Amino acid sequence: MIARTDTIAALATPPGVSALAVVRLSGGEAVDVAGRVFRGRRVLGELPPRTLAYGHALDADGAPIDEVTAVVLRAPATATGEDVVELTCHGGTRSAPRLLSALFAAGARAARAGEFTERAFLHGRIDLAQAEAVADVIHAETDLAHRLAARQIEGALSRGLSAVAESLRDALAEIEARVDFAEDVDGVAVPAAVADALSQAEAALERLLAGADLGRRAREGARVVLAGRPNAGKSSLFNALLGEDRALVTAEPGTTRDALAERVDLEGMPVRLLDTAGLRAAEAIEALGVERARRELDAADLVLWVVDGSRPETDEDRLVFAPLAGRPHVVARNKADLPLPPGSLEPEGAVRVSALTGEGLPALRSALAAALRGGRPAGAAAEALVTNGRHIEALRHAREAIAAARKGARDGAPGELVAGDVRAALEALGEVTGEAVAPDLLERIFARFCIGK
Repeated sequence: MIARTDTIAALATPPGVSALAVVRLSGGEAVDVAGRVFRGRRVLGELPPRTLAYGHALDADGAPIDEVTAVVLRAPATATGEDVVELTCHGGTRSAPRLLSALFAAGARAARAGEFTERAFLHGRIDLAQAEAVADVIHAETDLAHRLAARQIEGALSRGLSAVAESLRDALAEIEARVDFAEDVDGVAVPAAVADALSQAEAALERLLAGADLGRRAREGARVVLAGRPNAGKSSLFNALLGEDRALVTAEPGTTRDALAERVDLEGMPVRLLDTAGLRAAEAIEALGVERARRELDAADLVLWVVDGSRPETDEDRLVFAPLAGRPHVVARNKADLPLPPGSLEPEGAVRVSALTGEGLPALRSALAAALRGGRPAGAAAEALVTNGRHIEALRHAREAIAAARKGARDGAPGELVAGDVRAALEALGEVTGEAVAPDLLERIFARFCIGK
């Protein structure tokens, strides 16, 4: 991959009315291009790096655009690894667009989505895992998702994978040496030290993947579906968890006909909460809602089973509940503000809650968050490093290749075959860090970014 050297420019702050707007340039001629637009007491090309200068921006005809400040950052000690200039003007709908137009006329071109971060990757300032985490920081919906992305930008995942890759490279060198120079070593068999290194590498990937589902949920959000019989109070509980009246609530059973979804933060876990139609035998349009509810249940990360706590449980309750036995779920015994009927069965682990009064809501939120963490303590989510689905898939491939190499070594397979499996593992790790990634994949990854980042 060849780093680009032409000069790009883009607005680095959101468009619209604001106090200030920042326009960023990067590339081999960034200082010269900005200098054709900037007028101040000091020439930009002579400005010491990281020094703020005041002046005015002029268009191609010499007409003033706005007051600006400028700072010059010299390669390679910049975010992109190239010369960078940042010009700050007033916010609003006119100054920044005119400033950008003047920079384009002076020789810059419009940056593509994510191109500043892409250049940082191409110049070796960051690896691909860190680059993808930049987008995750921008799009994080909760503090937990933000902390995980910030740790990845800082390089926590990259350092872990670098150590595994280094161990694999050493093992590969030893295996290939035995293949090429069998007469000078103790035969071609994989020595115990190499087998141990492969075992340790596999264990390291297992540890990373152990928290992958939790990390993915923290980044992408989890699907939690409210389910239960009609009139159990699902919609009321849905509204109570959201803290607003989002779902229609009436005394008539079966009023929820379609799945209703909203985002909510459960102890740092971003959750897509879905209210669904009550599960029962139904006719016409209500039956369509019931069928959709069953499809949502199949796709859920977690089911919140809502039981009417003011009525005795029936055979129908237990029949509808039966399919949940094999999947992650939390039971909410709603209407705790009403007396518990004699002879009612309390499902094990059920959380007594009242959507009307708010009783038990904190306990329910905690129970849902704990279930989404898979029973891990609250701090465990912050330790999950693998959050990206693409990374998870690549690490699984690497783990499988290492397992195949270990088996081949144990079974006395030819060294060439064992070496091939180790190389496959290294290639899979390289897909995460960017050492082995196709240009079209890079294009797709950086296309997710906003322009100016």
